[in-house]
Amino acid sequence: MRLLHVLSSLDPGVGGPLEGVRQRGVRMKQLGHQIEVISLDDPKQTFLKEFPLTVHALGPSWGHYCYNAKLVPWLESRAGDYDAVIVHGLWQYHSFAVWRTLRKMAVPYYVFTHGMIDPWFKRNYPLKHFKKWLYWPWAEYRVLRDARAVLFTSEEERLLARQSFWLYHARERVVAYGASTPPDDAARLRDVFLAAYPELRGRRLLLFLSRIHEKKGCDLLIRALATIAATEPDIQLVVAGPDQKGCVARLMRIAEDLGVTDRITWPGMLRDDMKWGAFYSAQAFILPSHQENFGIAVAEALGCGLPVLISDKVNIWREVRAHGAGLVASDTVQGTEQLLLEWLALTGDQRQQMRQCARELFLAQFTVKAMADSLISIIEGDDRLGVSAR
Repeated sequence: MRLLHVLSSLDPGVGGPLEGVRQRGVRMKQLGHQIEVISLDDPKQTFLKEFPLTVHALGPSWGHYCYNAKLVPWLESRAGDYDAVIVHGLWQYHSFAVWRTLRKMAVPYYVFTHGMIDPWFKRNYPLKHFKKWLYWPWAEYRVLRDARAVLFTSEEERLLARQSFWLYHARERVVAYGASTPPDDAARLRDVFLAAYPELRGRRLLLFLSRIHEKKGCDLLIRALATIAATEPDIQLVVAGPDQKGCVARLMRIAEDLGVTDRITWPGMLRDDMKWGAFYSAQAFILPSHQENFGIAVAEALGCGLPVLISDKVNIWREVRAHGAGLVASDTVQGTEQLLLEWLALTGDQRQQMRQCARELFLAQFTVKAMADSLISIIEGDDRLGVSAR
């Protein structure tokens, strides 16, 4: 099978669908499939050299919308070389360009929305939502309507997607999603991380690892930490991730006001051995997000046998709760405090059982193999059934 993935950017600092495309693509290449990627990045960007799949970088592009006049002509001349095109994300030019081109061709396209029509954005950014409404009927509505299928990474995401725009029509499919199996040399990786942050040795680490953004609930986490800091002097919070919106300075001020500045470590974005070392050094992973489509880092934590403390706005919370792989509460200060207090109240045996359940959940549902097999099954199944893209 020949597949083309289309994204606006492969910049690791942007987050989003990049890691899933990378990991699934590598797995599918191993199975003998041809996997290529279009991005609208400037081809001079150094991060493109590190990407393990064939990349057609058509940038530079213009503005936040990433308009690129090269994309439609490229698709018109090359899309016929592929069995299917996979669009990742909405609200930028790449999704509209695929619709504009492929609606006239026999090549089917599929769309991963990656949580971008979650109603959280409607509630929290009403002005932006109004502007999107002006755009929706003429572009993204049609992108989804004419796709062979719109792909969701959880049942929760599929149901939420129906709540943002009343004008909505899509052939909905839920596909497996996940992360690469973590390296198993935990002791070495733990030493790598702690060698860089020796002051963390002997501390009980809670790890937040994600983009540092207002929707991630980092302020809730700091306020909840302040409530237990005095009675749990060996708890240390590690807040790791890129700061795209300048949030860290504000969060540091909150920590200072609450007297917990010395209880938080800010290592920035962690990659490779440092990232895995952080996972293996922690006692639990915590993400009190207000909106989280899937959460690759949640799956990675589960793969490390690390219990996850998450809000019920992380769309795989039902699976986590059902398998006893972590704790779930609301995305509020009180809910985040509840996560910490419940975790601290567990016995050693209960925490060990939760670690085992975390690893079992990862292996059962969130591996790259499951992710690749699921996508292959949907595309090949549609072909066998003769499903129309129109």
